[in-house]
Amino acid sequence: QVQLVESGGRLVQAGGSLRLSCVASGRTFSSYAQAWFRQAPGKEREFVAAIAWAAGDTYYADSVQGRWTISRDNAARSLYLQMNNLKPEDTAVYYCAAAISRYSGSYSTPKEFDTWGQGTQVTVSS
Repeated sequence: QVQLVESGGRLVQAGGSLRLSCVASGRTFSSYAQAWFRQAPGKEREFVAAIAWAAGDTYYADSVQGRWTISRDNAARSLYLQMNNLKPEDTAVYYCAAAISRYSGSYSTPKEFDTWGQGTQVTVSS
């Protein structure tokens, strides 16, 4: 069974940068795609960024396009999210997700992903 563990979240000032990491544990790990989602208090979980494992194609929410970068290190079984020019509205719990057993290509839909981490809190002060 694969487990995902996120790290890197903390309090940061607006305009600052953070790098989130997500490490996969388990005997073997492969996935169709991995993604980052976030959830702010009182709001639904929303798509942030995704990467297709085979081709490495990346996808971003409009709100983070141009500011953030999703990347991976297959050897390290790790997924990353480099977040630059952070804004107070980026405050949320950030979740790493993986589509391991199935994937239809709808990368922005939480239901596409069957494995989730526990989340890491990112707080951006103004």
